[in-house]
Amino acid sequence: MTFAPALPLPELRRTRSSIKWRRYPEDVLPLFVAEMDFGIAPEITAVLTDALAKGDTGYLDNPGPLAPAFADFARSSWGWQVNPEWVHLATDVTVGIVEALRLEVPAAGGRVVITPPVYNPFYEMVGETNSEVVEVPLVEASGWSLDLPGLEAAFRSGVDAMVLCHPQNPTGRVHSRESLAELARLAAEHDVLIVSDEVHAPLTHPGTDFAPFAPIAAAAGARSATVTSASKGWNLAGVKCAVVVAADAQTAEQLNGLPEELAARTSILGLHANIAAFANAYWRDAALERIVANVALLEAELAAHAPSVKLVRPNAGYLVWLDFRDTGLGDDPAAVLREVGRVAFNSGPSFGAPGRGFARANLACEPSTVVEAVRRIARTLEHASAPAS
Repeated sequence: MTFAPALPLPELRRTRSSIKWRRYPEDVLPLFVAEMDFGIAPEITAVLTDALAKGDTGYLDNPGPLAPAFADFARSSWGWQVNPEWVHLATDVTVGIVEALRLEVPAAGGRVVITPPVYNPFYEMVGETNSEVVEVPLVEASGWSLDLPGLEAAFRSGVDAMVLCHPQNPTGRVHSRESLAELARLAAEHDVLIVSDEVHAPLTHPGTDFAPFAPIAAAAGARSATVTSASKGWNLAGVKCAVVVAADAQTAEQLNGLPEELAARTSILGLHANIAAFANAYWRDAALERIVANVALLEAELAAHAPSVKLVRPNAGYLVWLDFRDTGLGDDPAAVLREVGRVAFNSGPSFGAPGRGFARANLACEPSTVVEAVRRIARTLEHASAPAS
């Protein structure tokens, strides 16, 4: 059992062809898109190599062995008792969310709640269902928590569904059991379907209690579907495979209406990779140890070299939410940092209006990359504060 550290930056640029390494010129340090710089688990490499050697590259029509593999992982990780018969395939998490919403919202369009700052494709996903986005922003003052009174008001006004981001992206925060229980109560009372994106859940940091929403929803009599994958926890985004899991019998029946093509468009290689990932948590654990250390390193480096930048300490995942509001870099600091500092983060405003003055960074990298990123931030701040000649 081995864990491959991140490759040196020149080698990553030479060997990888994803947007992380091709979108910007080589002098820009890429810390934006959510993929890891680490090599993948050898068990995943082996199972993919074996499938290719056998020519096992055909179509799928159901999750097959992935359903019990995910159920075993959910039970051992969180005590979540998943019914394997309630597990469906999806091409990826975003597609799974869209198709789950389509089963709920009216054909002419409905109303779907999201909670900005939130994973920016949520806006597009709701749009794909011809629905209206209903924004209920997180409460920054209470640690970027759910605005439960705001959600109650939105539900009372008449909405069809809500997309929950748990753990939260971009803040990296895990919602508490108490807030999830109240959300479930409200959803049951107003008959709102909750579609929970839990793709970052396998990367919950040590000492943090992650509670899957499904059992909480079921206990409250709420309808819910969870969409997740090994894609983030094991760096498998490009192999295209996710699961959509019903929390209750009514939603299970509803999910039986998912398009047959949803499974057929899912990669059989992705299915094999997900099964291998869920059986090899050691790799995820090793990656998580490095990520947690990088969070601490980033916090220390910012305090020493760019103290006006504040870090929202995550308790899940490898994405961090950086507060530049005291730096004078404006509403979209990522744009300035990219042009002046030659470091690429995600634009805060793209996550919704509460993201103004923020940027999102990816810490699934080597410590030296974190150090270099802070150096580039510091140079940008010095440039911004320098008097005009």
